[in-house]
Amino acid sequence: MHQLVSVDMEKDLLEANRKLAGENHDILKEKGIRSVDMMGSIGSGKTLLIERLAIFLKDRNIKAGVITGDVVGDDDYKRVISQGVPAVNVNTGKECHIDAHLAEHAIEDMDLENIDVLLIENVGNLVCPADFPLGTDIRAVIISVTEGDDMVRKHPLIFKEADVIVINKMDLAQVMEVDIEELKKDAFTVKPGANVVVTDAKHGVGIEELAEAMGLI
Repeated sequence: MHQLVSVDMEKDLLEANRKLAGENHDILKEKGIRSVDMMGSIGSGKTLLIERLAIFLKDRNIKAGVITGDVVGDDDYKRVISQGVPAVNVNTGKECHIDAHLAEHAIEDMDLENIDVLLIENVGNLVCPADFPLGTDIRAVIISVTEGDDMVRKHPLIFKEADVIVINKMDLAQVMEVDIEELKKDAFTVKPGANVVVTDAKHGVGIEELAEAMGLI
């Protein structure tokens, strides 16, 4: 009985999240805003990729806004606004992901009239965010070569859910003895036809390709 109740509650929770996600998507679409949910583990380089993307878009007269998500703190938020990019910070408390409800409130706090693109940095995690779409046009998952060569095999669900898969820190592949082609192979195995982009956020490599893959340019 307890297990049945728990399953029903989880179904209701996921269904409620999907409904809110749909509403978020409608709001952003009405404003003509292209949106991306950027998922990935801690240290994968999500924040730096977002900074690079925002600057890249700004140079092309495309205005980006950012929602930064963390369990606690505002370090990533401070990094983003230091680049002159409008941002809203979200703290999830004990939760290991941003859900559609938290995204809804953050979107309400964002000046939607003055942005063309919304980049949402999800909490650093390769498990929880997979089940909780936020209503974005694109879901991207970022891994780095510093995490090893088995990350895709260990967390297949989030890669199946992703529209774009990013392999970051390519400059460290040789040092870490990680084969990028093996990571790509795993990505294509988990999601045939996956849109895979290899980047080096630190040196600005692959940013244009990533923007194109996300449909931002």
